[in-house]
Amino acid sequence: MSDTDGSRADEDTRLVLIRHGESNSAVERRIGGPRTCTGLSDLGRVQAERLRDRLAANRDLEPDLLIASHYPRAAETAQAIAPAMGGLDIVTDEGFGEHDPGPELDGTSYEEYVDRFGTPDWDGDPHAELFLGGETTAEFQLRVGSSITRLLRDHRGSTIVISCHGGVIDSAFRRFLNAPPTGSFVLHTLNASITEFRHPGAGNTSLIRYNDASHLAGLPTQTPRSEA
Repeated sequence: MSDTDGSRADEDTRLVLIRHGESNSAVERRIGGPRTCTGLSDLGRVQAERLRDRLAANRDLEPDLLIASHYPRAAETAQAIAPAMGGLDIVTDEGFGEHDPGPELDGTSYEEYVDRFGTPDWDGDPHAELFLGGETTAEFQLRVGSSITRLLRDHRGSTIVISCHGGVIDSAFRRFLNAPPTGSFVLHTLNASITEFRHPGAGNTSLIRYNDASHLAGLPTQTPRSEA
């Protein structure tokens, strides 16, 4: 994009993806689907507050739309940063929820899952059923990719902030890179970090930043994990 081409710059859509703060599910080492997620851990709340304070001080994000997935950990993160978002209402969008494990395995401990099914092959067949009654990787990728396409179509030229999940951010990269739904690369997206894409009205999407988490300096990387 040319900085001197004002008409084209006006069409750029800023898509800012924020991974939620650390969750209780992660601390408890449980599969935290939408039915059993209980929101942020104590550290996760501090992470979200740090992000809010940074955004309020820098004012580098003045969004037109603030979205959260329907998972409590994403909603709680959005609520924490909302005061720095110009008083926007939070729009809940299930399209940006994490990979849904289905009702049978939602809340299962990692240990129990591995005992029953073995370690999941995330780099394998995207159509394989890794969670009984849950989404396949292909279904998850399609849901997230379609949700991004819808936003870019309906809110062209806007700045959109989405409080979402590590898997959603992985899916966004795969969509913009036209990458396969599994394999090829591994992302380790930090809690309460910022990832930003800029999508022009026509042409290629630009990655502006990934894993921007300078506001977390001095905090523990995680809460000690449960042995369960």
